[in-house]
Amino acid sequence: MSDADSVRLFPWGPALLFCPADRPERYGKALERADAVILDLEDAVDPSRRPAAREALTASDLDPARVIVRVNAAGSDDFRADLSALASTPYRVVMLPKAERVADLAALAGYSVIALCETAAGVLAAPELARHPDVLALMWGAEDLVASLGGTSSRHADGTYRDVARHARSSVLLAAAAGGAHAIDTVHLDIADEAGLAAEAEDAVAVGFAATACIHPGQVETIRAAYRPSPEEVETARELLEAAEAAGGGVFRHAGKMVDGPVLAHARAVLRRS
Repeated sequence: MSDADSVRLFPWGPALLFCPADRPERYGKALERADAVILDLEDAVDPSRRPAAREALTASDLDPARVIVRVNAAGSDDFRADLSALASTPYRVVMLPKAERVADLAALAGYSVIALCETAAGVLAAPELARHPDVLALMWGAEDLVASLGGTSSRHADGTYRDVARHARSSVLLAAAAGGAHAIDTVHLDIADEAGLAAEAEDAVAVGFAATACIHPGQVETIRAAYRPSPEEVETARELLEAAEAAGGGVFRHAGKMVDGPVLAHARAVLRRS
């Protein structure tokens, strides 16, 4: 069985929308717009408002199958308070920020975990994190990563990622696939840059990310469109797989191109996304 075949079924569609946990009036709207909502107790909430955010979380009544809760970093007082609040809710998928070692997951037994590799140590630990049985997915983060390096910007002036960010993105993707976990691409902070988001989401699909996180409802359809294959792509994939069946196995020629196992795997991936 290949790494791709061994990955657990991804439980949502491709657009995962962050929502500040201290804004409960936005919870329902965020869930309506996206494939899953990430209720954020960490960066999106001022530390002084985290107690109120936890109260809002425990009072909420959302579909638990489509809710992810981003807690604070392991070992912090906020992390312990977050887990106490989470225990009284039906939500069982947790995003752990600044995950850097398998020991960070110890307190999350019983939860499905999205490990957010957003520091230098976290990116280097991604292979071990991906192999942990409670880890559903890895996600990477550009801004915290650059901050952990002492830098000032993850992108060039033209909006493209600097090499270190691209390296981290690829490293987390590879680690996730090798460890049997999914990979989630990071957010695009420039909300007005729809073209840039579309290009990054299209690239995410092409290289095997399962989803892309976002920070604004207006970004959801751009992400969904990037992950959704066109009718022409679906038809081409079906024709290719039918030709493979007719060929009876092994390498064959189709539409002037050589076709082998990896090419057929690409076609099956298109049909899964359809």
